[in-house]
Amino acid sequence: MQNQIETLIENIKTDYYNWTSRGGTKELTEVNENMIAAFNNGLEVREGNKYIKIVTNNSVWGFVVKGDNDKKFQKGDILKAAGFATPARNHARGNVFATDYAINWTGPLYMMHMG
Repeated sequence: MQNQIETLIENIKTDYYNWTSRGGTKELTEVNENMIAAFNNGLEVREGNKYIKIVTNNSVWGFVVKGDNDKKFQKGDILKAAGFATPARNHARGNVFATDYAINWTGPLYMMHMG
């Protein structure tokens, strides 16, 4: 799952870059480049017992289900944050093992239909 988490982090960084550069149509200023660097450096992965928490500059981006023993979710499911320490357990927003999940730099997108 290490590779999938790294891919998720890269997707978050790419979305932030695209947002900052308006999809590559805006020339980046030094301020923009500094903002992108600060955002990228602020991304952090914190591994807990049940979840992998993705943090962006002291704010929780979301959670990823870590194991196979969750009664409701599959390993790799992306969950929105309910708070700093807990995920919203109402619905998965995608799965890091899938190639078609959608996210924003601000967090997992609203509920995606799974299955």
